[in-house]
Amino acid sequence: MVKNTGLILTFLWVVLLGVIVLSCCIGAVKMTVPELLSILSYKTGLSESVNFQPQQAAVLLNIRLPRVMLGVLIGAGLGVSGAAIQGLFRNPLAEPGLIGISSGATLFAVLMIVLEVKVFKMLTGAIGFYALSLAAFVGACITTMVVYSLSMRNGKTVITTLLLSGIAINALTGAFTGLMTYVATDEQLRTITFWNLGSLGGASWATVTGILPFILIPVAGLPFIAKSLNVLALGDAQALHMGIDVVLLKRIIMVLATIAVGASVAVAGLIGFIGLIVPHILRMGFSADHRLVIPGSAIMGAALLSLADLIARTMVSPAELPIGILTAMIGTPVFLYIIITERNKNKV
Repeated sequence: MVKNTGLILTFLWVVLLGVIVLSCCIGAVKMTVPELLSILSYKTGLSESVNFQPQQAAVLLNIRLPRVMLGVLIGAGLGVSGAAIQGLFRNPLAEPGLIGISSGATLFAVLMIVLEVKVFKMLTGAIGFYALSLAAFVGACITTMVVYSLSMRNGKTVITTLLLSGIAINALTGAFTGLMTYVATDEQLRTITFWNLGSLGGASWATVTGILPFILIPVAGLPFIAKSLNVLALGDAQALHMGIDVVLLKRIIMVLATIAVGASVAVAGLIGFIGLIVPHILRMGFSADHRLVIPGSAIMGAALLSLADLIARTMVSPAELPIGILTAMIGTPVFLYIIITERNKNKV
């Protein structure tokens, strides 16, 4: 284990805290750090002094803070899931989309948007705005279950088959999503496009509390299997000889990653590259030890997505740039750098 793991994680926590403070202070309604602290102290009952404007408090508590918290949760979920999936595949270029989580969520969301069947109308009438998120989450779970079932052989998960099944299911769900997009109306097309680009614009305290358990469970649970992932990196046979239940380990990773990514996509749409580049940055900068990479990816993913959202909502103010576009613009050069680096290593 890296000797300075505690120091590195502390540094990442400080960075995350700094990003959160910046995100809370910067926007159409600006506020200073003392004003931010005054609002929080007053609302929590720690202080009775009022050193802020009522408009600042209203914007912070009802709009900005829920959005920041949602970005932190989704970034942490995507980051830690990406690190776990890369450990599962033993490949730093792997990411949750490989096993169909994102594509399944997208397909069911598009079906919900385009098809006006009775069951969807009933669902929308029962839970309103959250019907689309629920449909996306169910789609992510179903798709992952199908991929996982196809990869089973004699009670064991075959990673190669898992990867190939994921590619096949991604292609199939992509085809159906394209078909639904083809028959969609102009209004439905705008909704689908907004979904595919990703956004935290729909953040509210209800959204934050709704997604909280689906993120906290994977973020809290995956670090406990970090040591087992280190052993798995030596190969399935070696892990079995060292007493690791490889089948159970793979199932845990699949379930927890699906929960985190499915919930994230259900709430914010498609946000790419966070689960891919964050774990790899930690590996390149510090260590490949999963006892650092897993928790570090959660913290760094939260900081990176929060920072990306801050840029997205202020870059073209008063309009808002979809966060998926920004993460792709940041992530693509990093991804290409990773590919070039891996290619040069193979040459050596």
